[in-house]
Amino acid sequence: MTDEEHPVDEEHPVDARHSTAEQRRLDDEGAGWRDWGPYVAERAWGSVREDYSADGDAWASFTHDQARSRTYRWNEDGMAAFSDLEQNWCLGLALFNGVDPILKERMFGLAGPEGNHGEDVKEYWWYLDSTPTHAFNSWRYHYPQSPFPYDDLVATNAKRGKLDPEYELVDTGIFDESRYWVVSVDYAKAGPHDLLMQITVENAGPDARTLDVLPTLWYRNTWGWGYPDAGEKPQLHAEGDAVVGAGGAAGPLMLRGDAGGHPLFCDNETNTAKLYGESAATSPHYPKDGINDFIVSGAATVNPEQTGTKAALHYRVTLEPGETRVIRVRLTGGVADARPTDFDETVATRRAEADEFYAAVTPPGTPDDQVAVLRQAFAGLLWSKQFFHFNVQKWLDGDPAYPPPPPGRADVRNTHWRHLDAHDVILMPDPWEYPWFAAWDLAFHCVTLAHIDPGFAKGQLILMLREWYMHPSGQLPAYEWNFSDVNPPTHAWAALHVFLLDGGTDYTFLARIFHKLLMNFTWWTNNKDHGDNNLFQGGFMGLDNIAPLDRSKLPPEVGILEQADSTAWMAMYALDLLNISLRLAAHDRSYEDVATKFIEHFLQIASSANAASMWDDDDAFFYDVLHLADGRDVPLKVRSLVGLVPVVASLAFAGDGSADLPEFDARVAWYLNAHPEVRESFHERTSDDDQSYLLALVSPERLQRILAKVFDEDGMLSRHGIRAISAYHRTHPFSIEVEGVEAIVDYEPAESTSGLFGGNSNWRGPVWFPLNVLLIEALRGYGTSGAPDARVELPLASGNFVTLTEAADELSSRLISLFTPGADGRRPADARYELLSTDPRWAHNIFFYEYFDGDTGQGLGASHQTGWTALVAHLILTSGSR
Repeated sequence: MTDEEHPVDEEHPVDARHSTAEQRRLDDEGAGWRDWGPYVAERAWGSVREDYSADGDAWASFTHDQARSRTYRWNEDGMAAFSDLEQNWCLGLALFNGVDPILKERMFGLAGPEGNHGEDVKEYWWYLDSTPTHAFNSWRYHYPQSPFPYDDLVATNAKRGKLDPEYELVDTGIFDESRYWVVSVDYAKAGPHDLLMQITVENAGPDARTLDVLPTLWYRNTWGWGYPDAGEKPQLHAEGDAVVGAGGAAGPLMLRGDAGGHPLFCDNETNTAKLYGESAATSPHYPKDGINDFIVSGAATVNPEQTGTKAALHYRVTLEPGETRVIRVRLTGGVADARPTDFDETVATRRAEADEFYAAVTPPGTPDDQVAVLRQAFAGLLWSKQFFHFNVQKWLDGDPAYPPPPPGRADVRNTHWRHLDAHDVILMPDPWEYPWFAAWDLAFHCVTLAHIDPGFAKGQLILMLREWYMHPSGQLPAYEWNFSDVNPPTHAWAALHVFLLDGGTDYTFLARIFHKLLMNFTWWTNNKDHGDNNLFQGGFMGLDNIAPLDRSKLPPEVGILEQADSTAWMAMYALDLLNISLRLAAHDRSYEDVATKFIEHFLQIASSANAASMWDDDDAFFYDVLHLADGRDVPLKVRSLVGLVPVVASLAFAGDGSADLPEFDARVAWYLNAHPEVRESFHERTSDDDQSYLLALVSPERLQRILAKVFDEDGMLSRHGIRAISAYHRTHPFSIEVEGVEAIVDYEPAESTSGLFGGNSNWRGPVWFPLNVLLIEALRGYGTSGAPDARVELPLASGNFVTLTEAADELSSRLISLFTPGADGRRPADARYELLSTDPRWAHNIFFYEYFDGDTGQGLGASHQTGWTALVAHLILTSGSR
């Protein structure tokens, strides 16, 4: 099995963009084009890192209301903000409409306990464009001209229950008569450390209005925590109409803007008098909220000496209806030169270079509406890069300048991850709702990103396996809220895709990944196969409340839950490591024997899964099985994605690899003869002109039976992809009684209607991108090499029989259709609101939601989840249906 014999190598080629200016910047690694970027979160309040409480209630420990006055310990947040790689400094945007109670410096949203479906941002902004080096970035925000309804959003959502829809900003009527500002920020780099910030404001309303615009530069507070090695405290000061920075790790900086910008200064220090009642004599004189208080109420809270660690250039603009104003700002590092005269030309050039770069990436014939989706999906993914700083040991023990944290907090979370010491830029799932990494999310992010920036994608995958992330036991940290939780092992799958999208030649990368994944695979086998029978547990496995029971907290006295998805994930993991080891063995024969280890391990897992009671032959579906302590085995007969993960555990390839690795082939032949019971997972197909192989937990015959249920539009197939749980359960709920408590699963197409395990995240019916994409790729593998002659009816009872490859193309088209206008001109994901779907100022701006209503396609959950939802770009670039 050679590199050329694997069908995934046929993915979109990577060399079409090599002649572009942006690609030349990417190739010039020593020039520092990545040093500055949009590495600032949209939210740092309410995060685990900032939670120093005894009970672990992160939302209450650091609230939105405190954020403007309280210094962050670990990282900053802001609107349309850039920073350097270590976030020594940040440049962002603040706005004031003249009537709000506070300066708009960060996006507002509800804390987890405040929303009727969990945490939820209540603002409208979009990431419109970005290149991988961030030589050009574009951002857009719609800011109401009437007082922002902070109290109304909190109070009304508090009155709504789980059965009610969320009360959104548009529901308040605040955008009626177009009474809002359209604010756009375009960043263009004149050089690696020469950043042009173009702020465009448009009065969309019917009356003349005034807006305060404050491009703001500030230093992250690294000096206030009591460490002797903190280094020199940086300082900003005024020189004429410019803000000049000196000292600290950032080096010299200069911020200059168009005429009329008045410099305002305060310090990035906590207002202890306001928050904690400390004496005004000991509280900072010009604290973090000093510019806010000066703009909003005219307080004497900005430093008249024009020095500090936070500074803004204050512009006040009055515009007639429909009028637009452009404000130009330039930040330079290392030099303090005059404002260039070619500002507009540089912005236009960088925008044109972004167009050139994406034109080279986009396949010919891609429809215009898909091109727009592709561009904004990549933009959101690139804007989601964030500086992630978290030293768990210091967080648990506290800092020298402050009293130690309360003792109880050591038992809240992450106690066993003291080694974790993060200080890196990472692709985040969502910059507001999920401003922290999640291991299996990141795998999907990297596959999409590899189409445009494989170097960064490879670095991200390696990062999670480094010694300051991976636990000494071999476990990968799941996500910040609980590093010890267990996510599906998708890292090897992602590494293979990134390797191939990068041209399939970086064997050093593949070997680095492989060595560390051996440790992680061993952790899985040692910790999640409690019966030593190749049937695995794992907990909720990223699927939250998809099951009737909390799979992460089943008491051992009740029984053991063997999970169809966990078992299949491990079968897939073994196949991915087999694939990697074979590719490495083609260049280094020392990997040949480890390849035999993984093919045998896969065959053992697949054989156990097919022989176990988790396969129901009457239903033609896989189910979790609860082995009760009294000896009874109870299959949890919920038709869900849990039962489809086994389909993903497949590897199809063409060609005869015997001439390349004879010892491997001989060992496989011996093993199949010695263990005939595993043969049902090894399929060989020979024709006149080729030979193909399929390693699969699910045989082609069983697959066709499974798909007959899946492709039922009254079952798992929706107009926009595969549902998490079959609509069959709408009228046939599944129930089980355990320890005298009845647990029920029915079909919920949208948000969760009960406070079940998994918070606001709902896998009980909506369409989710990650597993849909894995299923699509599995079907392509079956259709290419494993079962090219197989036909399935799609949809069921339609009389339309298609190949498995054609079925994959149809599912891909259905997912893409979430973001493209339908016959009524509306994008299904935004169809709930006419304003978002039809208004010219709104309709072309695309949200990338966390998941989608299983019946209508309406977007749900986090609204900027261009982490794994950006997989739509991967589908567009690899679709065979154009």
